[in-house]
Amino acid sequence: MADSKSSSHLNLRCHHCAGPLSKEMETSGWTLSPLIRDSFSMIGSAVGGTASAFYGFNHVMPVVQKWVKGPMWLHFLIGAPPVMIFSSACAGLTGGAVPALAQLASSSYHATVSSPPQDDKKMYKSRNSSTL
Repeated sequence: MADSKSSSHLNLRCHHCAGPLSKEMETSGWTLSPLIRDSFSMIGSAVGGTASAFYGFNHVMPVVQKWVKGPMWLHFLIGAPPVMIFSSACAGLTGGAVPALAQLASSSYHATVSSPPQDDKKMYKSRNSSTL
C-alpha cells in the first residue's frame, strides 16, 4: 500500500497544464535524450552559421565596396571579420535555441497527450476557487 502511495505521489501533475509537480518527473520521459539534444544543437549551429554568413556577406560586402576603394582582397580583409563575428553569434544562438524549441515541443506534446479532457464547468470552478 505504501509503495503505490509513494509512486502516485511521484506522478503528481498540475491539473491545469499537466506539468510535473515533483523533481523526479522532470527528468523522466519528458526530456529529450542527450543524443537528440546534441543533434539538434549541431544542426541549429550549422543552419544559423550558414544562413547568417550568407546574409552578412550579401549585406556587408556591398557597403565595404562602396566605402573602401581598392582591390577585392582588401574588401574581403575589412568585411570578413564583422561577418565572422555575426555568423558565430548567430550559430551560437541557434545552437541553443533549436534544442530548447525541440524540448518545448516535446514537453507540450507529452502534456497534451497525458492530460485528461476536463469538463468546462469543473475547470471554471477550479479557476475561481483560487485564494489569490
